[in-house]
Amino acid sequence: MNVFTLLKYGLFVFSCCFLLNCKVDAKSEYVSISISNLRAQYAQADTKKWPEPELDSLVDRSKFEDLGVLPEVEYPNDNPFSEEKKQLGKLLFFDARLSESKQIACANCHNPELAWTDNITRSLGHERQENTRNAMSIMNVAFAKRLFWDGRAESLEHQASFPISDPVEMNTHSTVTLENIANIDGYKPLFTEAFGDAQVTLDRVLKAIATFERSLVSRNSKFDKFVSGKAEAFTDQEVLGLHLFRTKARCINCHNTPYFSDNLFHNDGQALFGTNDEDFGLYNHTNKLEDLGKFRTPSLREVAMTGPWMHHGHFPSLLDVVEYYNLGNPAPIQKKYLGTTRDSLIPTTSPMLEKLELNKTEVEAIIAFLETLSTKTQRVNLVNMPE
Repeated sequence: MNVFTLLKYGLFVFSCCFLLNCKVDAKSEYVSISISNLRAQYAQADTKKWPEPELDSLVDRSKFEDLGVLPEVEYPNDNPFSEEKKQLGKLLFFDARLSESKQIACANCHNPELAWTDNITRSLGHERQENTRNAMSIMNVAFAKRLFWDGRAESLEHQASFPISDPVEMNTHSTVTLENIANIDGYKPLFTEAFGDAQVTLDRVLKAIATFERSLVSRNSKFDKFVSGKAEAFTDQEVLGLHLFRTKARCINCHNTPYFSDNLFHNDGQALFGTNDEDFGLYNHTNKLEDLGKFRTPSLREVAMTGPWMHHGHFPSLLDVVEYYNLGNPAPIQKKYLGTTRDSLIPTTSPMLEKLELNKTEVEAIIAFLETLSTKTQRVNLVNMPE
């Protein structure tokens, strides 16, 4: 090979390297500018200046509310807030003497050190019986409009009555619960401070517990700091994850509002029709065929801390959850039931759910964003329970 050929070959290699480097730099600069723009747009409270969300045609845009910092809690007119009532409710929440065995309190399934849930597939109740569903976190529950996965409770006061009498949970008749509490002298001044006299009634017990639960609000997550103007709070990956959450990943269709839930019911393909874990959700409460397999949209606040996930607790990681939605929420049809008396009960997955075609980088970014919605673990110290 002569000198001229060597020079020509060297020039060719140099040119290729130069062009390749320019291409990589240009690509890096594009990504940097893109994330930089997104960071500037999202790191502010005015959601009108955020990129437009990609909403499904089935979403009622007139009622749509974007993400953001949680507002102040509104207390019902018939159960206004008072610090005395909250403190009474706190003690009742942790008091196992509400149960028949005097060993099970509300806090058994809603542990403050476990993001106000219990981190097991399905909660255990009276005589170690297993509940039928995974326990939701009660953090930020003040913003829920219907309670339980199937929405059978219309308020926190209403919801608090169910576990007491449920034979799988506290297994107690309300009159026994009230007798137990009324016989504890230490509660008398607390009821007087909260309600004006020492009378123990079911209405007062439920109102006190509901008042305490409404006080459990998280506003200091990494997400809250970021959208409140602290632009450096998010990594580039988390910024990308937030953007994907509101666009390509379509999470925003159901997980919207500062509560990260539309407070509606959807069939996400998890009714598990024909299996031992079959659960028709809202249908069990309404008996309407259009409600088959529908469950309440859970809030995603604290979601990184509240596993295992879904109403049945079968998803051990957030990666499992995101990948399931990435696949379009497949719900295999039990063909053996077609043409039988049960075929009318085969649930139909919501048409809003479709394959997302998210790549690995995008999936990881969404999970990174979801992790920004959690706050520090809480510990509740009860020095003296009423005696």
